[in-house]
Amino acid sequence: MLYWDPSDPAWSTNPGPLFDQLREEVPVHLTPDGAWVLARHADCLSVLRDKSSSSDSLNTHADKRPRSFNGSGRQAERELIEQTGVDNRPFLFRDPPDHTRLRGLVQRAFTPRRVNELAPFIANAAGRVIDAHLDGGTFDAVQELAWSVPVAVICELLDIPSSDHSSFQDQSARLARGLDPDFLLTDEDRATRDGAILHFISYFSDLYAQRRAHPGDDLLSALVAARDGDDALSEGELLTTAILLLVAGHETTMNLISGSLLALDRDHDAQRALRTSGVDRVAVDELLRMVSPVQLTARTILRDMTFDGHTIPEGSFVLLLVGAANRDPDVFEDPTRLHVTRDPNPQLGFGFGLHHCLGAPLARLEAQIVLQELFARTSSYEIVSPPHYRPNIVLRGLDRLDLVLHP
Repeated sequence: MLYWDPSDPAWSTNPGPLFDQLREEVPVHLTPDGAWVLARHADCLSVLRDKSSSSDSLNTHADKRPRSFNGSGRQAERELIEQTGVDNRPFLFRDPPDHTRLRGLVQRAFTPRRVNELAPFIANAAGRVIDAHLDGGTFDAVQELAWSVPVAVICELLDIPSSDHSSFQDQSARLARGLDPDFLLTDEDRATRDGAILHFISYFSDLYAQRRAHPGDDLLSALVAARDGDDALSEGELLTTAILLLVAGHETTMNLISGSLLALDRDHDAQRALRTSGVDRVAVDELLRMVSPVQLTARTILRDMTFDGHTIPEGSFVLLLVGAANRDPDVFEDPTRLHVTRDPNPQLGFGFGLHHCLGAPLARLEAQIVLQELFARTSSYEIVSPPHYRPNIVLRGLDRLDLVLHP
């Protein structure tokens, strides 16, 4: 029987054919482990836009929880919240009204003005990296361009000293790896993930103390000051929000930029079109559709829902294969090819509905500017060794991409 099997290494190296096979043959199915899987665009969108679907995995009924998804850990988390009355999980994993309150407070500090003001900073950061590698030498575009620019940007927003940037690389990678299902992780993976969380908690606790004493015009200071009437972010909420912004603010964007470089190397017509006409939002959305840095997301459905004759009962845990939805031929003509003028483009790379990515405007802007700066400074580029992927299946991305730039 065909089903979603995350232990297959192809989910990180070449998931496209697997997505297509599942979508075409078993678009709705229950895995042997007990997770429902949806692979079609219409079905994924239906769950994402349904206000009764929950981002809080604690709402999954005990008898409908996937057996290997660390159920005991979730039960312990639930018991701790019930005992203390405190829930400090990031708003990404919470529902209204908590999600509405927390996201609203953060959104006030993450304004369009702040994002747009970063454009010159992004261009300068990207330009410095590219100019340093116009000598014909080989460099790793993942670490030196796709990672370094987004981390510099989010650290600029948070006013984090540049001397601390390099320490985030390993720690954030460990957190990103830790988003995969626990049964796919080794004991070492889980230990390093938990260690990374403790590292960031300690680091941001010190930074918040500094910002309370000496507030500035940065995102952390704005979060400390953010209030909704008499409500403000608790200490725990401040810490988890900062960690979420730091990791989400560069991990997914790094994967988008590096994946776009690879996709455009494989499609010279698309690259020539962008070098001629420029990179705009339409092109970035098409690259996002093709790369799908977030390959899947999960929801717990709070009412019975029926897809293709299968009724998924209330309280079930549902995996939405965003990568498969973004290749659905019922929605996207010629879905396995880049069409950089595709418009409209209902890709689900930034999610949809209540949990639509808060940082989507910044991610688009960063990818757009990095590609523009690259095309403005080079006539072409070439990949000089096979691309290498990290083992992640949720936040999928390249681990290394060796480039040579040609002025």
